[in-house]
Amino acid sequence: MQLSFIQVLELLGTFAFAVSGATAAINKSYDVIGLLSLAFITAIGGGTVRDLLIGATPVAWMTDGISNTAIIAAAIIAAMFFSYVKKLTRLLSTFDAIGLGLFTITGIDKGLAAGLPLPICVALGVITGTFGGLLRDVICGEQPILFTREIYAAASLAGGILYVVADRYYGASGDIAQSISIAVIVVIRLVSLRHNWQLPRMRT
Repeated sequence: MQLSFIQVLELLGTFAFAVSGATAAINKSYDVIGLLSLAFITAIGGGTVRDLLIGATPVAWMTDGISNTAIIAAAIIAAMFFSYVKKLTRLLSTFDAIGLGLFTITGIDKGLAAGLPLPICVALGVITGTFGGLLRDVICGEQPILFTREIYAAASLAGGILYVVADRYYGASGDIAQSISIAVIVVIRLVSLRHNWQLPRMRT
């Protein structure tokens, strides 16, 4: 079966977020069921919300055996190399950034395909990119990075706007616009973590 470029992106995003969820489970010393569950929830959370919002049912993971296989493979890989994973403190952030970039763009494309207004498509991309990580953090008992001062949703938003502008207003090739926008999201996210860039905090 031949996959389109956007399908490949979604598969890679699914794998990246599944590794992110599995790594978080390992860091919390969850059992194998907890590991698999968190890998699935992190990987499918954003896409599930996206599909429900646009009325695309059954949601993608219910009919996509390849994505489910990718999630299981990611969980197995993380489990097999758990002793190394625990030592790689940046692994979770790196895979989370990759998943954020990939899922943001696939979410926008789903919105465009549904004929939604461009601002709604960008919002849908941000939801797709961030909701899986939000669920992961809540389940792990961590403060969700979505609601902290970290540049997370802002990175997704910046890359999403870049993609829409490049694709719709400047006629950039779809694959090129997608690749550049994903790279921008990942770079903004990782550089902001490295240099501790933060958004202003709301104060009373």
